[in-house]
Amino acid sequence: MSVSGDKKSNDDDGNSLHHKLTSKTPFLSLKLYMLIAILLACLLLVCLLIFLCIRLNRASRRRNRMRVKHSSGLIPVVSKEIVEIKTLDRKGDEEEDGIRVGRNVDFVKNKEIKVCGGGGGDVEGGEKKNDKKGGSSSDESSGGASSDVSVETQNIGWGRWYSFKELEVATRGFTEQSVIGEGGYGVVYRGVLPDGSVVAVKDLLNNKGQAEKEFKVEVEAIGKVKHKNLVGLIGYCAEGVRRLLVYEYVDNGNLEQWLHGDVGHISPLTWELRMKIAIGTAKGLAYLHEGLEPKVVHRDVKSSNILLDRKWNPKVSDFGLAKLLGSEASYVTTRVMGTFGYVSPDYASTGMLNEGSDVYSFGVLLMELITGRSPIDYSRPAGEMNLIDWFKGMVASRRGEEVIDPLIEVPPPPRALKRTLLICLRCIDLDASKRPKMGQIVHMLEADDFPFRTEIKSVRDRDSLPPSSVASNRVMNPTRQANCNLERPWPK
Repeated sequence: MSVSGDKKSNDDDGNSLHHKLTSKTPFLSLKLYMLIAILLACLLLVCLLIFLCIRLNRASRRRNRMRVKHSSGLIPVVSKEIVEIKTLDRKGDEEEDGIRVGRNVDFVKNKEIKVCGGGGGDVEGGEKKNDKKGGSSSDESSGGASSDVSVETQNIGWGRWYSFKELEVATRGFTEQSVIGEGGYGVVYRGVLPDGSVVAVKDLLNNKGQAEKEFKVEVEAIGKVKHKNLVGLIGYCAEGVRRLLVYEYVDNGNLEQWLHGDVGHISPLTWELRMKIAIGTAKGLAYLHEGLEPKVVHRDVKSSNILLDRKWNPKVSDFGLAKLLGSEASYVTTRVMGTFGYVSPDYASTGMLNEGSDVYSFGVLLMELITGRSPIDYSRPAGEMNLIDWFKGMVASRRGEEVIDPLIEVPPPPRALKRTLLICLRCIDLDASKRPKMGQIVHMLEADDFPFRTEIKSVRDRDSLPPSSVASNRVMNPTRQANCNLERPWPK
């Protein structure tokens, strides 16, 4: 009897629960189960909105920490990124990575690296000797060395070893507040050394060994380089798998921020300042191409890699993709790397790299300075997305004056503009052999009314020399013949 009673009570409970769920409520005469479902949906929506707010807040804080104080205000922040071309499968890529063209940094390739903060051996006179406080290199690999062991500062003539502990203290523990830049290569921190000097510390991301590759390349490329238009490498640290580079600190942001950031209705970059930046950048690249042995091809010339100091002097930075090219070779085959919009078509299609690739990228950069436009801008109309195509079309249709950045308050003199536009066209010539050298570009940019003086001089020469001498002079002076390409007629 009790069993049947219990069963009956359970049935009553089930019926009553079903009745409650299906019964109508005072709220819009909705049934209870529908009201419960609506409340749950609202709760999920509120949680989603809270999550989105948190994400947006984090993104906002990340952008805000990129703002650096400047005498004329805040450095504009540019959040957009142009896609980087990281690799294109080609035969011999793996072998190419192993080629060591440079002669200056044997400590990276060999096991004669002094591990910063560790117990490795010092490199002295080409021979390795054990540190007093550390063990042998085999002890290091077995984990016997400690990163907290103090190491006597090593100066090998062109840079200084830092321990990871030193750089950690300098950057206040690599905190977010110390971040001044970040990208696919890693994160750059602002650091203050014990002597009070301010530095930029680049912590390379170790994606599939990429940190080691970029560390070697940058040390090879600019380890001994001292030039006012190149960011100086002060020191470095290799501790365990961590690879860090210490640079001089440039405190006025980069060119991309000033060209494409929110600077107001009038850009602080006047025409004169833009030409100053162009000339300084050209001088830095000319030094890499013509003043070093082996010469260095940067491979990633773009506005975000041109840092500016308080006097608007440019400094070429980020040599992580640079390539050393021996004097005996005019080309070297590599995997295609660079930034979309700046990479020359001949390099992108063949992988054959030489200085002409940097010249092409500089031509795009010069267009960027003149127009204030990005190389690729999908927010513009179809015919204006690609800067190069639009620029060529405007010049060909004799509308060169219309390409000037509208944020430039005082337009440039007509002759200076014409000369600069023609230099751009020469730099992006599809025939790499017809592009000028960076040294020639410096002279073209620095000369006042250069093409027109040359034109007058050439006319005088033709008047004073017989036809045969003029023809001979054209053959024997290729530099002058190249300069005459700038003397094409220009619409009045």
